Amino acid sequence: MKVRANSHVVISLVMGALMVSAAVATRAITPTAKLAASRPEVNLAALVPSTIGPWTEDKTMVAAVVNPQTEEALNKLYAQTLSRTYVRADGNRIMLSIAYGRDQGGEDTQVHRPEFCYAAQGFHLSNESDGVLATPDGKIPVRRMVAVQGPRIEPITYWITVGDRATLPGIGRKLAQLSYGLNGAVPDGMLFRISSISSDKEQAYQAHAQFANALLASLSPAQRVRLAGQPQP
Repeated sequence: MKVRANSHVVISLVMGALMVSAAVATRAITPTAKLAASRPEVNLAALVPSTIGPWTEDKTMVAAVVNPQTEEALNKLYAQTLSRTYVRADGNRIMLSIAYGRDQGGEDTQVHRPEFCYAAQGFHLSNESDGVLATPDGKIPVRRMVAVQGPRIEPITYWITVGDRATLPGIGRKLAQLSYGLNGAVPDGMLFRISSISSDKEQAYQAHAQFANALLASLSPAQRVRLAGQPQP
């Protein structure tokens, strides 16, 4: 009886030691160095010009842009957000939304997918597909979809960045987070979203690509990396 009791004590002690060791190990490998602290401060309003190629900011149309989250969620998740509408001489309008977060290391703090944001605001989403946006500096992985609410048909193109990597939600983002985490870093990142009101999604996607390329062409190499990650061949 005493031997069995002693065995239980030993097992309990071993299990306790293992739990403590696991907790210590987890704490030791948890990244704590925030990449944002070692990088130039982001100022989205100054970074993005009011004139982008043939498009000019229309300051009367900000309300047309669907916000990524409610005001409370915006303040919790993002250090900065930018929402603008741009108009071309022929009347073509592009809606731009950028959200910057200093902590992209985990599920609770990473930028949210537009799919969830639009659905939460009553939009029906369809025609979702992943592709690439070709730029003179390389390719950017993008996701495209169409959001519909009543008569409003809104084709969407977006990508996210984790540190200096452009990626998409899912395995790509997880691998980027893991890569930074293994080096002890907590990456910052952005959600970059372009949309427009159009019943012709292919024509809209072409305009999105032209707008994105015009914007990136107006930036310095370092600024382009902040918005679109390192160039991918």
